[in-house]
Amino acid sequence: MHTRRSVALSSVAAVAISFTVAACASSSGSASSSTNVAAAGSAAPDMSRTPPSPDPRVTLKAGWFDAGQAAWNMSLISTTPPSANFTNRADPGDQRVWNSDLAFTGNYVIQGNFAGYQVWDVRNLKAPKLVTSYLCIGSQSDVSVVGKLLFESTEAANARVDCSPAGVADTVSHDRARGIRIYDISDMEHPKKITTVQTCRGSHTHTVLADPKDPKNVYIYVAGSAPVRSPNELPGCFDADPTENPNTTRFRIEIIQVPVDRPEQARVVSRPAILADLAPPKQHGELPSDSAANAARTAARAPADRSSRQMITHGPVQCHDITLYPAIGLAAGACRGYGVLLDIRDPANPKRVGLAADTNFVAWHSATFNNDGSKILFTDEWGGGTSPRCRATDKMEWGANAVFTLQNNEMTFQSYYKIPIPQTPTENCVAHNGSLIPVPGRDIMVQGWYQGGVSVIDYTDPKNVREIAYFDRGPVDASKLYVSGSWSAYWYNGVIYSSEMTRGLDILELQPSAWLTRNELDAAKLVRFSELNVQSQQKLVWPASFSVVRAYLDQLERNKGLATDKIAATRAELTRAEGLSGQARKDALAALSTKLHGDARGASDEPRAHKLASAVGDLAK
Repeated sequence: MHTRRSVALSSVAAVAISFTVAACASSSGSASSSTNVAAAGSAAPDMSRTPPSPDPRVTLKAGWFDAGQAAWNMSLISTTPPSANFTNRADPGDQRVWNSDLAFTGNYVIQGNFAGYQVWDVRNLKAPKLVTSYLCIGSQSDVSVVGKLLFESTEAANARVDCSPAGVADTVSHDRARGIRIYDISDMEHPKKITTVQTCRGSHTHTVLADPKDPKNVYIYVAGSAPVRSPNELPGCFDADPTENPNTTRFRIEIIQVPVDRPEQARVVSRPAILADLAPPKQHGELPSDSAANAARTAARAPADRSSRQMITHGPVQCHDITLYPAIGLAAGACRGYGVLLDIRDPANPKRVGLAADTNFVAWHSATFNNDGSKILFTDEWGGGTSPRCRATDKMEWGANAVFTLQNNEMTFQSYYKIPIPQTPTENCVAHNGSLIPVPGRDIMVQGWYQGGVSVIDYTDPKNVREIAYFDRGPVDASKLYVSGSWSAYWYNGVIYSSEMTRGLDILELQPSAWLTRNELDAAKLVRFSELNVQSQQKLVWPASFSVVRAYLDQLERNKGLATDKIAATRAELTRAEGLSGQARKDALAALSTKLHGDARGASDEPRAHKLASAVGDLAK
């Protein structure tokens, strides 16, 4: 599936070649295993207030590594192909070696893959270096990191505890690995698998919670989508209607407690039924042109998971993804037919406190809080991520983002957003994973849309979401759909990292524009993380800085939130104060802050004008 390298394997089954024993294998990469791919077909990005017209994304040339590219207010720094064992030259659509999600620690980017994970040293953004290529089949292999511990999701039926590619033939087997694998990454070049915590439905995704009130433990919220396991394979698992067994595994998530100093003792400590007693959600069907093919696929899948068919009479039985925001004590679960709000102040015992439904959403997929917790953006993975759902014939409300405001645990719908240009029928495309870009005073998010590319949106006004930058490639093939594209696009310490399912790791940089000024970008780059798991949201805090002050000024100028003469006078006084030092600078800034608070009263954007004044006051301190 992935491409290019002379030593690439034709399928993950061939991974056995890399094993001399049945244990998991890891290897350090050489420079040749992470050669940078030139930006074939790329052009200088267009950086303007108005998007290019006609939109160049519509007519991009197809190709695996030579596809055409289009960028607006964004530039591609590098593309690094997958390492040899995570590439399939014979079939770019081979899901066994798809790249998946990302986690970050220090100078390392950890990239999940259905066959394991890769670790990249990104100190040189133009040429990331492979550190580890760890083969361990697990299906999606969602990854996260806390300190020296790496967590990896697994739910594939053929995933094994010992990581052997031999698979699992028996219906009931204690060799099967469905849950969370835990690794010691003290030596990043040689990760050591500590244990596998087995769960009843495996782990499609997971989210880590480091509770400041409980520093001795890390909690993992597990969302599994695999069929419920037999109690003969894992005691305590029950696939039953709640009227038959109140302890049914359906409608539950699983929470793992990991003692930081004794991770080998990690265990499931609770299975809260956060989806109990929900009615079936009202959802739209497929377009007529897609119905026949989908019906055939559904019929083929139906016998595999008896519990999923219960959605006819009950609400969803599982969540796809859960985003935790400990700073506000809440989590947002994207739970197939609903958006679910959870109180997580007691980490092991979350309680459902809010619910949202939407007839335009089918597969609630993931969630992102804005920084002050006043909004939640949900995504809808209509079509499962492997289908073309951004065609000209597809509704803009389907397979989109939905923005909700949040007040007193009540979610109120505001608007939808979907990338504004059609993709071809050979491009899988739908809303997928993204993260906040830390621009003070604004709600800006970067997001992957599979083969719809990478899109940056501003949803500060939740009723009027605007695209302000993008990067896109042409389809892998012009005549046949090969699943590919940006699984997730995340901002980390100044740049955007995109996990490209078949093409590798993209690193992108936003460029100053009318919609995002140099001051706003400089302020965003002041926010630094030592590690980042995007679904474990951290509160964004900016240090006192002239960049932050000038970012607010740029915003007030853009939206005419403060009189023009006052903006000009403030810029001049800021420049004068910056040239001073010691007490003279403090006095000048303190006086300016007081004046600005006065100017803010009655301004057309009074809240932002007061933020400007407060930011100047912070500088004075």
